[in-house]
Amino acid sequence: MGQDQTKQQIEKGLQLYQSNQTEKALQVWMKVLEKSGDLVGRFRVLGCLVTAHSEMGRYKEMLKFAVVQIDTARELEDADFLLESYLNLARSNEKLCEFHKTISYCKTCLGLPGTRAGAQLGGQVSLSMGNAFLGLSLFQKALESFEKALRYAHNNDDAMLECRVCCSLGSFYAQVKDYEKALFFPCKAAELVNDYGKGWSLKYRAMSQYHMAVAYRLLGHLGSAMECCEESMKIALQHGDRPLQALCLLCFADIHRSRGDLEVRSRGWGVCGAGLTQLNVTPPPAVQTAFPRYDSAMSIMTEIGNRLGQVQVLLGVAKCWVARKALDKALDAIEKAQDLAEEVGNKLSQLKLHCLSESIYRSKGLQRELRVHVVRFHECVEETELYCGLCGESIGERNSRLQALPCSHIFHLRCLQNNGTRSCPNCRRSSMKPGFV
Repeated sequence: MGQDQTKQQIEKGLQLYQSNQTEKALQVWMKVLEKSGDLVGRFRVLGCLVTAHSEMGRYKEMLKFAVVQIDTARELEDADFLLESYLNLARSNEKLCEFHKTISYCKTCLGLPGTRAGAQLGGQVSLSMGNAFLGLSLFQKALESFEKALRYAHNNDDAMLECRVCCSLGSFYAQVKDYEKALFFPCKAAELVNDYGKGWSLKYRAMSQYHMAVAYRLLGHLGSAMECCEESMKIALQHGDRPLQALCLLCFADIHRSRGDLEVRSRGWGVCGAGLTQLNVTPPPAVQTAFPRYDSAMSIMTEIGNRLGQVQVLLGVAKCWVARKALDKALDAIEKAQDLAEEVGNKLSQLKLHCLSESIYRSKGLQRELRVHVVRFHECVEETELYCGLCGESIGERNSRLQALPCSHIFHLRCLQNNGTRSCPNCRRSSMKPGFV
């Protein structure tokens, strides 16, 4: 297959892919890969295969094609192709929750000599690195990378990149519990889709709607959360986007669980960190409705290899078991989640799981186990630096307005306003390790 025919077949595959005939597109591209001797064409078709398998959630196949693309780029001896292939390798590892490898490959990208593609792809490299840092709960480094990606987007008028960064920032602020910003950024992403996204893939709209749904749920606006999640799920089903389907199912389950919590409060029952404080209470129907959604989400997360997603599902399941007063089942779910969280290296999930375990063991009156989880909880807080360097109180324990300084350290907004701090207290005390109050 010659150069011209290779180009024609790649274009044919793209047209099929854009019309949702994904399997036919894959067949065309695989045929090109088998028969074409054009190295540039092979490189391009490998990029198409990487993208397609990413969106379908076939992350192991995505990684396989990214590795072949690296070899092709080396044969071509072209720095632009090498940068693009290393970025695809970083993204593949990011999807498989291999966050340390992702960071390493991103650093390789940034260390390559200046290329024509550098200006275009530098922001995407920073975004992938930020997502990996967030996966490891390294919040300052994550925010620093996201802000760098945002600068790339603004400097290059790249609204598509800005949309993706805004969604990641929404996830960042949802995790540190500044729910106002957690909603602001995906709303900004949705605005970008409306203003500039006429020719974009619908996945950008679906992505912004999903992150809006997460923020609305956290704010307690469950009707809006359900509406946004339904819109996202509709697009995900139309396009066969398995990863997004799994996230939407998880969000649906969390919404139903949150409705159950509201039903409990409306009936005057106490709710603590571990759930109902009354024994022998029948859980509300909404809690029961969450279980099948969690099961479906877990099935897809396991299939595609999203281990961090599995942790989030198991955490939600554990909270449902607590609401049903099935504490031993809750502890089983927590143990499985803790193993996965440690495997992935996500400190925030470990922190949440230790906090939930602490509440369960306190209710059981098991002091030895309680002390173990209290100690581990505080260690995780220090490791993630999830405390305000001005007041010493934790960040991420409850919804609070936060403010990042230019160094990307975050503080309670009220503390910065009250203290009038212009330089970062954390940076000034960089040689010291502050205690947790």
